[in-house]
Amino acid sequence: MSALRRFSVAQLYEDHRDKLRLAWVAAVGVDRQIELKERGNYGADVVGHLNVVHPERLQVIGDAEVSWARRVSQQRLQQQLSDLMEARPPAIIVADGHEVAPAIRQACETTQTPLFTSPKPCSAVIDLLRIYLASRLADTTSLHGVFMDVLGMGILITGDSGVGKSELALELISRGHGLVADDVVEMARIAPTTVEGRCPGMLRDYLEVRGLGLLNIRTIFGETASRRKMKLKLIVHLQKPAAGPDAPRLPLDAQTQEVLGVPIRKVVIPVAAGRNLAVLLEAAVRNTILQLRGIDSMGEFVNRQQQALLDDDM
Repeated sequence: MSALRRFSVAQLYEDHRDKLRLAWVAAVGVDRQIELKERGNYGADVVGHLNVVHPERLQVIGDAEVSWARRVSQQRLQQQLSDLMEARPPAIIVADGHEVAPAIRQACETTQTPLFTSPKPCSAVIDLLRIYLASRLADTTSLHGVFMDVLGMGILITGDSGVGKSELALELISRGHGLVADDVVEMARIAPTTVEGRCPGMLRDYLEVRGLGLLNIRTIFGETASRRKMKLKLIVHLQKPAAGPDAPRLPLDAQTQEVLGVPIRKVVIPVAAGRNLAVLLEAAVRNTILQLRGIDSMGEFVNRQQQALLDDDM
């Protein structure tokens, strides 16, 4: 994504005023933007301990920074603050319950840099804001399909229109699994190797089934049939039979599909009359869980076959 990703400091304050017990003590009401300019960067890149090497970050001052400020000369402190403010950081947070040093307050008022205080530990403030900003500033895209929670894993069911995605989802829900999103799935890369999917607010809890229309899954099947979000772990593609050579019975190479630059495991299930797609999908999920644990059934079979051939040659 080449577009600049940004988020309001004022909104961050409103969302965490109670949780972090934030107080806005300087440049009150002045809003700045937290910006994530480069593709591949995450929320962790825009917040951290006081750092003049990365002055563009949301700066958090705790015990260590206060101890450092007390050790250095007033001239050096003023120079560091001047260099920091010149880069226009989004805001400064004084944590660990410390009083704001007059030099910091004056520098923030002069440059109109929002200044907050929090009695919470500095590390807790940074950890919480990193998770929050990773979600808010995540690289995003929308995919077409049905996103499900099957056996605790986020599964995206894809395929051509009319192949039976919604019917399969309805069968899985009736078997105790959960719906995240139908038709449009909002995907966000919240970490270098993690993609999270959720449903647009307008479509939440609804599943469209041909002949039945829109079904409110939460109302019909109960609270446990709906999920707010899941991490994407597997893509299941439903494929209609096509003229020509059949798909290999034993695909030896694991398939993947990139979503926001992250490779996601993928399986292709041919759709044919009489096939129980729900059972096949559950088996694919269970097999993926084993693979994530280091158990590869196909690899074990190939090794067994090679060993049998070696034994025959001996």
